[in-house]
Amino acid sequence: MSASVRGVSPLEIRDVRFVWGERTYLMGIINATPDSFSGDGKPHSEDAIAHALEQRAAGADMLDIGAESTRPGHEPIDREEELRRLIPVVRAVRERAPGAAISVDTFKADVFRAAVRAGGDMLNSIWGLDDALLAAVVECDVAVAIMHNKRVAIYEGDVVDEVLRYLDDQAQRAVRAGVRPERVILDPGIGFGKLPEHNLAVLGALGRVAGLGFPTLLGASRKSTIGKLTGKPAEQRAFGTAATIALAVAAGIDIVRVHDVAEMRDVVAVADAIVRGWRPSDWSERL
Repeated sequence: MSASVRGVSPLEIRDVRFVWGERTYLMGIINATPDSFSGDGKPHSEDAIAHALEQRAAGADMLDIGAESTRPGHEPIDREEELRRLIPVVRAVRERAPGAAISVDTFKADVFRAAVRAGGDMLNSIWGLDDALLAAVVECDVAVAIMHNKRVAIYEGDVVDEVLRYLDDQAQRAVRAGVRPERVILDPGIGFGKLPEHNLAVLGALGRVAGLGFPTLLGASRKSTIGKLTGKPAEQRAFGTAATIALAVAAGIDIVRVHDVAEMRDVVAVADAIVRGWRPSDWSERL
């Protein structure tokens, strides 16, 4: 069931209009950090800025900028270091791409507020919405991507059921606080607080995630479960990632968060044409 059928209104951010259910949107990843799991970290601001602009030119509908690695075993950084890495990148991308939709990948409320002042448009939180983050989202009047996560990958019951309960609870809480439904984007959190079999179970149930009735996001790009299945290092997992994206489109997922924007743009174009009836503007029946 697509989001358009569920009746969720479009989301407008800067020059981008996200019409849920019409096609699948791409969120390009920009890691302003030296220790990204995927090997694409950009610790120098100018490199991160250039990468963001490249991602947009390659077809990203949204740019997701983060400054703290969240890979397994990562070293947490304090607020000051995150701001030092993040704010110059957000500010420069906003100046050089005024119409771009910028997502800010953080779970610190004060860091998010500073990023919004620098030009950020929405929050992408890997730890859902605690009271402080929810207050920041309401105060800044922005959209939010809420991800399921868990500190220890232990599930007493079915992993999919637990993920769905968490996401639905978080979404309803955000709506009660005043966040409009089209601004509440749900992410099942592939690779976060889940063992490989958990990830595969969630990937096999993406239609149930979409069925919660809110816009949805999937971040499976280059994840370790793909590496376990293919035997490939992170930088060689584009084809494995493509499989998850095609399945996500078929399940009704609205946004895919990816490292390889140009390649995944082709994947969603073909999958959207088959599943959603999307066609490019210059489409013709002539061979």
